[in-house]
Amino acid sequence: MASSIPNPEMSVSVDESLRSWVEVDLDALRHNAGVAAQKGGGRLMAIVKANAYGHGVAQVARALADQVAMFGVASLPEAEELRSSGVNTPVCLLGACLEAEYEQAIKDGFGITVNSLVQARKISTLASQLGLLAHVHAVVDTGMGRLGFLESEWTAETIRELVSLPALYWEGMASHLPVADEDADFTQMQIRRFAPMVNLAQQHGLSPAWVHLANSAGLLGFTEPQQFCNLTRPGLVLYGVSPLPDLQPLLRNTLTWKTRITLLRKLPAGQGVSYGRSVILRRPTWVATLACGYADGYPRQVSNTQVQVLIQGQRCPLLGRVTMDQIMVDVTDLQNPAQLGDEVVLLGRQQQQEISAVELAGYAGTIAWDIFTGIGRRVKRLYTAS
Repeated sequence: MASSIPNPEMSVSVDESLRSWVEVDLDALRHNAGVAAQKGGGRLMAIVKANAYGHGVAQVARALADQVAMFGVASLPEAEELRSSGVNTPVCLLGACLEAEYEQAIKDGFGITVNSLVQARKISTLASQLGLLAHVHAVVDTGMGRLGFLESEWTAETIRELVSLPALYWEGMASHLPVADEDADFTQMQIRRFAPMVNLAQQHGLSPAWVHLANSAGLLGFTEPQQFCNLTRPGLVLYGVSPLPDLQPLLRNTLTWKTRITLLRKLPAGQGVSYGRSVILRRPTWVATLACGYADGYPRQVSNTQVQVLIQGQRCPLLGRVTMDQIMVDVTDLQNPAQLGDEVVLLGRQQQQEISAVELAGYAGTIAWDIFTGIGRRVKRLYTAS
């Protein structure tokens, strides 16, 4: 049996047998992409790695396909999963490929990040043998310390050799900003370093179709890349979270994570709750058991913190430790008695209250990216769009 679930942002039909699920608002996703395009001043490479930050890569990619120039993923298997969804938009593999993956990446026409001359030579040789053109993005390291040519390696001689290699189509040139949401001075320094590296490449014949630098924080907080970059790489901002808190009102929530009450009991004062008995009840307490735990991705690290869930639009505190498949919350102070099967919001909005990914991440001692990508595959994804 299905029921219509009222929500200020969306309404979907939910099977009452679902134990834990997320509702993804594709209209909100498209709205956020529009914000990213307007703020970044260029075309978008939508970052959909890690199953589109837990939102479901196939549905997210189909929703965004007409708004983006490219999709960014971490690896070849992610690119193949994306392509199997029927989306034909170009795809860039942002992580370094294994050598064993080069052939398939070339055959599928995915953009391959190039981080050294040795790698470029190998890709060129293989593409030539296959009789194909490899789509490649030169990555230069301006301070991330993860991928790319060092500034000292990015010389005229290096660039001329890259250009001379056969069977390579220089689709892009990129760098990455590690602290655009934390350190404006360092980020400005990176931008000032990347611009002449792009100019040097162009002077010596490497003229990529796309130049990209700014991630979500970069495109929201800095306008300088717009002067020489024509592509941005929004990730978190697409999913409704601004890494710059002052700009959060521009975005719309894309994901609501829900579960249900499976058991209600009134426990006496002095009763322990959950493993370790870290919580001993001080009063007779109505305790609701919820059908979600750390195996679903609800962070165990929030155990014994002040974290709350939403029931009937009210905040209810977690009791004790998060267990693998269940958590317990105090529903004693609800205005109306809780009922078996009641919907519970773990993340998102219910009536006038909201638990953001940033809030939940704060209790877990982590970041919003980790919360989204940690939502397990046994949590069903449901989608709404106008």
